[in-house]
Amino acid sequence: MKAEGGVTFADLNLRPELLKALTGLGYEEPTPIQREAIGPIIAGKDLLGQAATGTGKTAAFALPLLHRLERSNRQGPRGLVLVPTRELAMQVSEAMYSYGKALGIQVLPVFGGQPIVRQLKALSRGVDIVVATPGRAMDLIARKALNLGTIEMVVLDEADEMLDMGFQEDIEGILGATPSERQTVLFSATMPSRIDKLARKHQRDAVRVQLAREETPDGEAPKVRQSAYVVARQHKAAALCRVLDQEQPSAAIVFCRTRAEVDEVAQTLNGRGYTAEALHGGMDQTQRSRTIDRLKAGTTELIVATDVAARGLDIDTLTHVVNYDVPSAPEAYVHRIGRVGRAGREGVAITFAQPREHRNLKNIERLTKQQITVERVPTVADLRARRLDMTKAALRESLLEDDLSLLRRVVEELADEFDVMDVAAAAVKLSHEAGGAPVDEEDIPEVAAGRQKEHRGTGFREAREGSAGAGGNRRERRGSGDGTTRIFVGAGRAARMRPQDLVGAIAGESSLSGRDIGSIQINERFSLVEVPDAAADDVIEALRGTTIKGRKPKIRREV
Repeated sequence: MKAEGGVTFADLNLRPELLKALTGLGYEEPTPIQREAIGPIIAGKDLLGQAATGTGKTAAFALPLLHRLERSNRQGPRGLVLVPTRELAMQVSEAMYSYGKALGIQVLPVFGGQPIVRQLKALSRGVDIVVATPGRAMDLIARKALNLGTIEMVVLDEADEMLDMGFQEDIEGILGATPSERQTVLFSATMPSRIDKLARKHQRDAVRVQLAREETPDGEAPKVRQSAYVVARQHKAAALCRVLDQEQPSAAIVFCRTRAEVDEVAQTLNGRGYTAEALHGGMDQTQRSRTIDRLKAGTTELIVATDVAARGLDIDTLTHVVNYDVPSAPEAYVHRIGRVGRAGREGVAITFAQPREHRNLKNIERLTKQQITVERVPTVADLRARRLDMTKAALRESLLEDDLSLLRRVVEELADEFDVMDVAAAAVKLSHEAGGAPVDEEDIPEVAAGRQKEHRGTGFREAREGSAGAGGNRRERRGSGDGTTRIFVGAGRAARMRPQDLVGAIAGESSLSGRDIGSIQINERFSLVEVPDAAADDVIEALRGTTIKGRKPKIRREV
């Protein structure tokens, strides 16, 4: 079958073994990013690729990497793929195994949360391609178990996410340990200046592939209605339910920052009567796939997800994207809302902001050059009116389309005893209550954007980039306060612990990103790290299962 522009996988000069594997997997034609990237990578060129989520980036680098390595020689790893999370490491490894099984190439995923002894044994036996998170790669390099002297190609997948998670120094160190003549391929969903700077430093005459948005016919341009609700933290869950009650989405994703928050929000929505399912790094790939399939099939209305878990998620029927928190990076906002408003349908992007986060909304508006309308949270009266309108619409549809002849006799008999208007009103009441009457609640207090003092309104990204203290051993952000927990790590300056080591370990092993981590204080024998309350238990559990600077320090809540 010919692809768009007449290009097939066979036209890309891939090895017969790879073509046979693709046919067996049901691949019929290359996606745009695959058409543009596979040829230059096979030709040995460095490549910098940007494409939206769900466009087939894994195959775009995996197929030419397997093609260039030909057959296994086990003299040392020849390919290295760096990814931000353990879930993505497993996905990439599984894809490479599927494509290259006939070539006999050995692929090894290495990441935190898995016994390192098993990974050490596999490396000692010899592998051809290593798919690694930066933190675990650095750990293996420090143990002299991962020798990068034989590397021929390095791939940085989801490079923007890795930088957001605080892995820049690790990435620089890893690239510095590979041969200078290696081939370097970099893929990113967004292209902030940091990515461009990284590419210029480590790539040579790179081919740049930046896929533009698909053009649509006149009158069918993507349309996204963007709005925001400013609410206090303690009222955010209630406000989310109110807005969803008002919007009535048929398929929506609610983005949260942490795994614990995902579970909490999903539970709240299910308690409200929605069919909501969580999607985060604590689920295996089979669970994730089933959850996504249920949303596509319409048996689930809402998915509550972390950014990382939703990477690669592409659902044509999606009507709403909800940001439960304001994304710290404007590019992340653009990436999220690009999932709706396709094929001429109107999509809806909703963001919940705390008063001090109003500045972040302005940053997004400057980047997108589009206004985000700040709306009032629906009141109880608004919801009642909305429910009545829905009842009226359902009755109107029934009057126009249903055969009501069998029910007319009931109305006629009751009309002999009661006024016909009262009979109709009673029928409407029963229909309305069957549809779910709104809970009798108090209205959510209105708050003004930016009400809190300006010094408390610093954005996450600004604060994350700042540091203070002797030798950079204290990473300052907003002061410790409500909603945060300090975690004790039993290693400090004596163990050469650095803030970036802690950020990399937490972001690599838990569902938090670098921007979610608060102040870091490094003392001689121990360190203290501030994380959101809701994520504290997950972070402690994750850190206890991994190594930091080649050791397993004691991890607990600060007492």
